[in-house]
Amino acid sequence: MPQQDTTEIKEKIKNYLKNNGPSLPIRLAKEINVDTLFASAFLSELISDREIKTSNMKVGNSSLYFLPGQEQKLENFSQYLKSKEKEAFELLKQKKFLKDSEQEPAIRVALRAIKDFAIPFKKQNEIIWRYFSVPESEFQEVTPKKESETSEKIQEKIEKEKQEEDFTKEPEKESIQESKEELNIFDKEDEKQKVQETEELRKKQKPKRKKKRTNQNSKKSEKFFNRVKEYLSEKNIEILDIEGFSKNNLLLRIKDNEKQELLFAYNKKRITEQDIIKANKKASGINLPYKMISLGEPLKKLINLIDAVKNLSGIKKIE
Repeated sequence: MPQQDTTEIKEKIKNYLKNNGPSLPIRLAKEINVDTLFASAFLSELISDREIKTSNMKVGNSSLYFLPGQEQKLENFSQYLKSKEKEAFELLKQKKFLKDSEQEPAIRVALRAIKDFAIPFKKQNEIIWRYFSVPESEFQEVTPKKESETSEKIQEKIEKEKQEEDFTKEPEKESIQESKEELNIFDKEDEKQKVQETEELRKKQKPKRKKKRTNQNSKKSEKFFNRVKEYLSEKNIEILDIEGFSKNNLLLRIKDNEKQELLFAYNKKRITEQDIIKANKKASGINLPYKMISLGEPLKKLINLIDAVKNLSGIKKIE
């Protein structure tokens, strides 16, 4: 194709993006009246020349192409994000900044997946996620202001309590001088109040113990999730989505050698036959192959059974 035609086609692509914003290759191909394969080649050249950009987000199986400065318009396609990714997107958009360590594991994975919208930076050795259209400097401005306001409120509270204390001290002295009987009455009331406060304190302490157990379970779940994540990273396996999550089981959609699979991870040493049956049923329901991992080696009899089944063509009943 002549050089002039190539330049003209590229200009058509850029003009279309300028007027319509982020677009899919199939729409651009239709606009310039060429095959999608040829359109992709022109788009690749424009990306190499840094005249256009491509999104990390997928609409179907394709990325979006857009001009530099049109990043904000990618928000119009946020409905195509997966469930957890959409939840992380909405949360970050609302809060503007999120501390990575304060998020549940599923949200932490989702934030790493929505690279078009979640931009990480470090603050005092802690990962902070900012919404892509919010400057990092805004986080630095907001934090000191909040601390200052909090300090002022605390100081006002201290001054107020001090004034109330000074106000109540003089009547108490006058009461002691006027009547010992009144003092005895006050002592009895104070004693009753102390008993009530002690009972209330005991009641409050019980839920705290339950909360502690919940926190321990949460830490245990997160530790297991991180262990699985490190294992997958070492094997160059990409996490696409979290299908299910609990303290003992983890179900992930993964990509291994460009092939999508389900990964069943068990926070225990032994995988049982029942686990395999359930996993196979789940994977068959969405027509995906699956893998299974656990904290220990599988039993030898289970390995033998799996090997035997591989070559089994069927089991039939003699009529």
